[in-house]
Amino acid sequence: MKCIAAVVAGSLSLQVWATPTSPTQPLSHDAAAVFEWLVRARDNQDLPFMIIDKRRAHLWVFDRSARLQGDAPVLLGMAHGDHTAPGVGDKELSQIAFDDRTTPAGRFVAEAGMNARGEDVVWIDYDSGVSMHRVITANAMERRAERLATPTPDDNRVSFGCINVPKVFYEATMSATVKGGKSVVYILPDSLPVQSVFSHLGAAAATIPRY
Repeated sequence: MKCIAAVVAGSLSLQVWATPTSPTQPLSHDAAAVFEWLVRARDNQDLPFMIIDKRRAHLWVFDRSARLQGDAPVLLGMAHGDHTAPGVGDKELSQIAFDDRTTPAGRFVAEAGMNARGEDVVWIDYDSGVSMHRVITANAMERRAERLATPTPDDNRVSFGCINVPKVFYEATMSATVKGGKSVVYILPDSLPVQSVFSHLGAAAATIPRY
């Protein structure tokens, strides 16, 4: 199979296997570093994988062979932070302190499943109650669909920690790629150096120039 497509970060071109689509937004510098590392190390263990850049509030979905399947904006936890508060998964939403309403950073082996409402989701951290799901629009005052449609990530912090995905993208791209099984999700940090979360990157990330 020829290497004929690229995911581009600035002037950096990352060669990947032939893809059915071009990204609507290129990989950020840190996302590109994680992508190169995980492909070279085969860290996805022959599973589909996703990269989420929280600073950009953006998601890229790849199949098990690192072929880009699509990308989309996402909504994230309303509080900036990369931690998971102890016991947060056992609390009612109203009991979660604002500073603990975070989307955690790290590498997660995710699995398709159901939430308490019987809706299909992708569980990132089941014990902490963090999942990826279709955008929730029940509370009109939150304007979640509108937030996804704006060109800036500045208004994409609204959830209690779960990752909200556009409905059509969730059903047509993300679910189709995961296909009811496991996947690996790489969530980049808000403020920490990416190497501190993905320690195996080591000096490799620093060798990729910024543009």
